[in-house]
Amino acid sequence: MPVKSAEATWNGTLKEGKGHLKLESGVYEGGYTFASRFEDGKGTNPEELIAAAHSGCYTMFLSALLSEKGLNPERLHTTAKVHLGAGPAVTKIELFLEAQVSGISEEDLRATAQEAKEKCPISKLLAAVPEMTLDIKVL
Repeated sequence: MPVKSAEATWNGTLKEGKGHLKLESGVYEGGYTFASRFEDGKGTNPEELIAAAHSGCYTMFLSALLSEKGLNPERLHTTAKVHLGAGPAVTKIELFLEAQVSGISEEDLRATAQEAKEKCPISKLLAAVPEMTLDIKVL
């Protein structure tokens, strides 16, 4: 299996400094600051990148589970929200799924979506997060 990497550089103090993130693939490279992480400042932050990784992994894993059942999902769209609380610590992750899949009952789709939440590699990595929810809208 492939190994993926990213780099982070930080210069200065926590509040006045600034950092730079770079993905190995070259798809993203940009800055982050105290303000972009803990306030509404410009730039990304680790929690936003975790949300991107989690929503991407979850959606692909759900597609794989549905494909194993002989289904071809028309559309799967997942939004992940990562909550940063006191400590600081990630206290909650919310997954919001919109799914359009023909040939499966809503009950089976919900069960498969829940299975994907529990088994996708990033969900497993984030198992220490106290609360992880899944809200599903069937289209």
